[in-house]
Amino acid sequence: MHGAELITTLTCGLAAALAFGYTTHRLGLSPIVGYLLAGVAVGPHTPGFVADPHIAEQFAEVGVILLMFGVGLHFHVGELLAVRRLAVPGAAAQILGTAALGTGAAAAFGWAWPAAVVFGLSVSVASTVVLTRVLGDRHELHTPLGHIAVGWLVVQDLFAVFVLVLLPPLLGAGGADAGRLAVLVGLAAAKIAALAVAVLVVGGRVVPWLLRHGAASHSRELFTLTVLVVALGIAVGSAELFGVSMALGAFLAGMVVARTDFSLRATADALPMRDAFAVLFFVSVGMLLDPAFLVRSPGLVLAALAVVVIGTPVVTAGAVLLLGRPVRTAVGLGLALGQIGEFSFIVAGLGKALGALPDDGLHAVVAVAIVSISINPLLYRLAGPIDRWIAGSPRLARLRAERNRTAASAGTAEEADPRFRAVVVGYGPVGQTVCRLLRENGIEPTVVEMNLGTVERLRTEGTVAVYGDAAHPDTLAAAGGHKADTLVLSASGLTGAEEVVRLARELNPRVRVLARSAYLRERSRLRGAGADEVYAGEGEVALAMTESILRALGAPPEQIDRERERVRADLFGETAADNRERPSAAAEPRRPARAGELNDDR
Repeated sequence: MHGAELITTLTCGLAAALAFGYTTHRLGLSPIVGYLLAGVAVGPHTPGFVADPHIAEQFAEVGVILLMFGVGLHFHVGELLAVRRLAVPGAAAQILGTAALGTGAAAAFGWAWPAAVVFGLSVSVASTVVLTRVLGDRHELHTPLGHIAVGWLVVQDLFAVFVLVLLPPLLGAGGADAGRLAVLVGLAAAKIAALAVAVLVVGGRVVPWLLRHGAASHSRELFTLTVLVVALGIAVGSAELFGVSMALGAFLAGMVVARTDFSLRATADALPMRDAFAVLFFVSVGMLLDPAFLVRSPGLVLAALAVVVIGTPVVTAGAVLLLGRPVRTAVGLGLALGQIGEFSFIVAGLGKALGALPDDGLHAVVAVAIVSISINPLLYRLAGPIDRWIAGSPRLARLRAERNRTAASAGTAEEADPRFRAVVVGYGPVGQTVCRLLRENGIEPTVVEMNLGTVERLRTEGTVAVYGDAAHPDTLAAAGGHKADTLVLSASGLTGAEEVVRLARELNPRVRVLARSAYLRERSRLRGAGADEVYAGEGEVALAMTESILRALGAPPEQIDRERERVRADLFGETAADNRERPSAAAEPRRPARAGELNDDR
């Protein structure tokens, strides 16, 4: 019976999440809103089918582990260091300011201080998923504002991890005196330090060895299984051997994998399962919301919502302005952070499990998350009008101009970064030839390759190489696809070539894409996906043979040109004019302005 309940809960939960998620997506909202509403629909507080809460909770625990593993996997110290002068003090000020506002709001409704503090901490951290999607939809994820936002999220993630670690000893101490409390906190810190040493030092040697053997099997299933065993094994071991949360162990496991050459492939192959369990996590959170609570305590919900969508943007904008950044950055970042998500649920759930946060607190967090995530994309669109309104006020315009002048040089330097100009997918004979031509023309290519040995050899030779699947957006981003003038798909029969082209266009609409295909029938599909030029092996062989036969027969150059144009018209559907306009693949990267010309032609 238990097995039947498990299958029923899993199936109905995912089906409801699919229906509500698709509906909210069609409405232009984040699918997370749909997942939370799906949880409300299958929860015990609404009529109809009721999912088993205990089974849903177990799925949610796996979801939390994989979510934290993903956070560690995407935790890049370099992203934080690049904007450390703004992100570290700014995010710290924003977290403390928002937490103080949330604590004060809860205390105003008569809550005890431990519950009020947990509630304040829950509403102080934004959703990484929502913020990156909002900026991505506006094509601002790779702008200076986007880089600052990513660094800001890294600080928030670190803060949330420390909160998850410190809450149990702090709340578990009950009425202990200061000395006892200090001992508990010190013991927790020692356990964390021991775990960090064990995972980062010992795991730093064992995990790459395991992943290398998983990759050497050339089996996607075995590699995926290896990644999942690493994530779940370190998480469970952290709880059993060191007495700390599994969430912290999963975060450290992600950091270890991120330091290997397999991080991008782990993201592409193993983390889709994380997404499935993350959906179940959001569904389980939605099951906790009692819609009657919204009628019973509307004041608390409105106060918490005001803290998130008004207090957080104001505190954030003030911190950014005090740190000397432009008004547009302050306004945009503040509005983007005006929502809460996954970490808020995790912190609130831990507070409830420890007996500090009442049920109403968790209800309020879920309700505020649903509303704030829903309206956040709409609020972010106000950044431009607010900036223009400030520019229209003489007094505020002077402040705006001063801030913009302060950051102008830094922003210009970041936008003009020329490190990535050409990305070559595949390093076979064609890829090697293309890379040689690019280097001879003063351009250092970045190679994306699935053969780990080739990647290691290229790196020892001084070539920038990325190990991973180009059909995954993180791989293209790591290769610098958002800054590249040219993307060359040099591998024949590349799996998911059309998806690579589409992702490249989403990441960088101005990039020039040159693709290779084995057969002529693939040409139209690649062109339809957005490739500027497609070179089919069948057609190029026909051209080469035609020219060779005519030369052997002593045909004059004029006849060879005519036959070449005829073959192109027959096989490619190209006219002589099209052939004359065909750009040189080798010379194209030397003229970045060409990308703009092609963009206009399209």
